[in-house]
Amino acid sequence: MSRRCRTAITLLVVLGVLIALLVAVVVVFTRIPNHQPLPGEQRCVFTANGRSAAIDTEQAHYASIIAGVSVRRGLPARAASIALATAYQESNIRNLDHGDRDSVGLFQQRPSQGWGSKKKLMDPYYATNRFYRALVKIDDWEHSDITEIAQQIQISGFPEAYRDHEADARVLASVLTGHSPAGIECLIREPGEGDAVGLTGSLRKTFKIEPDRTGGSIAISAESTELAWAYAQYAVANARDYGVREVRIGSKQWTTDDSSLAGWTAAHSPINSRSIKIITR
Repeated sequence: MSRRCRTAITLLVVLGVLIALLVAVVVVFTRIPNHQPLPGEQRCVFTANGRSAAIDTEQAHYASIIAGVSVRRGLPARAASIALATAYQESNIRNLDHGDRDSVGLFQQRPSQGWGSKKKLMDPYYATNRFYRALVKIDDWEHSDITEIAQQIQISGFPEAYRDHEADARVLASVLTGHSPAGIECLIREPGEGDAVGLTGSLRKTFKIEPDRTGGSIAISAESTELAWAYAQYAVANARDYGVREVRIGSKQWTTDDSSLAGWTAAHSPINSRSIKIITR
């Protein structure tokens, strides 16, 4: 065998080993419950006040529900910040069917401690509403330290752990409650089938609004620009699940892209700043 052939074979073997290692790293990291999304992985990046936080599309779905329920209940964005910091620490914003002792769900609430049955706590809407019900009973929760408030609700064995997630939780809350317009970018490599019916139902359940749907197109008129952005960015956060292709609000437009993070651009057909148009596949 010539030296050139031996060199080529060696290079191929080395390349094969490197590819195998890369695949192994991806598999390991994606199976770690609290891993950060890897470059190229389906994810959403939220940006507010000069800070960004990245989560995968499953987490984005649940984060949008947590923030959306706070909007529906008429709570300030701080409520969503506290809830999201708690969900970050307790479940990494995932709806877990297991946990310490009998803990389950987004907030790892325990049926034995009076939070509700396991079946109810696995419903992200029920679990989130139970969290907010407990939150608003705490004196001066609107101005107190986020970690201290979270601990009063959760009574965790790690009372300071929520502090690690405060900054990212604030970013997600600011964007998803509409306080930071055009604050979400998403890479959706494997979008679901266009499901305008499902997304309409999700918007109705989360915000208690009545979107108008015609075929694969959804239109919403909001009472304020802030609410309009909350609805629009909810649609983007759920783009994978419902096959959202485009979201328009005012002079901005988000269009899905399966090769790069899709952000907001100038709309090709601007609409009212309190109007949202969502188009599914």
